[in-house]
Amino acid sequence: MTEAAETKPARVVVADDQTVVREGIVMLLGLLPGIEVVGAAGDGEEAVKLVAELAPDVVLMDLRMPRCDGVEATRRIRTEHPGTQVVVLTTYADDDSLFPALKAGARGYLTKDAGGDEIVRAVHNVLSGDAGLSPSIQRRLLERLSDPEPPQPAVSAEAPDGLTTREVEVLEQIAEGLSNQEIARRLHVSPATVKTHINNLFAKTGLKDRAQAVRYAYAKGLVRPPT
Repeated sequence: MTEAAETKPARVVVADDQTVVREGIVMLLGLLPGIEVVGAAGDGEEAVKLVAELAPDVVLMDLRMPRCDGVEATRRIRTEHPGTQVVVLTTYADDDSLFPALKAGARGYLTKDAGGDEIVRAVHNVLSGDAGLSPSIQRRLLERLSDPEPPQPAVSAEAPDGLTTREVEVLEQIAEGLSNQEIARRLHVSPATVKTHINNLFAKTGLKDRAQAVRYAYAKGLVRPPT
């Protein structure tokens, strides 16, 4: 490898729907060695478009964005433009954010409290074929691998009303009388994620409160009465 190739900066696109955050990340990266910001996107759809136009080395990808979220954008980029790597840069480190992003093809995952050196290291790690994971994310993966699987709901053939597997899991925990915080600990997600699942399952089923959710769970055979 020549000296020029060794010192060539990594070409990066930043994707984040919050303008202040996006501009702050771009400004920070502009001060860091070995990084060249070639574009910035306000959502996942724009990120995919910029990758097609600019062929960057890496996309720093937020997850919660309109039109096309970070997971779907990552999946499309890795499928359509395999020469571009993705490093997630997000506020969220719960399982429902982390594992879908990694399954979609992200090679790195950082939270937004990461410092500049950590971002540079993650970018160059993924370009070298390594994983670009923050220490906290590495610990989270190890904890998940060492923890027993969360209890599975007693589901009859197919969940009704379009409920997802995770929504059924949350419903089962509600039927056991657990609070949002207790459900979050048991399923290894954040309380905010639990609340989102509850709002989604209430919307799908037309339920108004937890008492109705318990009756619904038993009526649909999603949980069994205690013996």
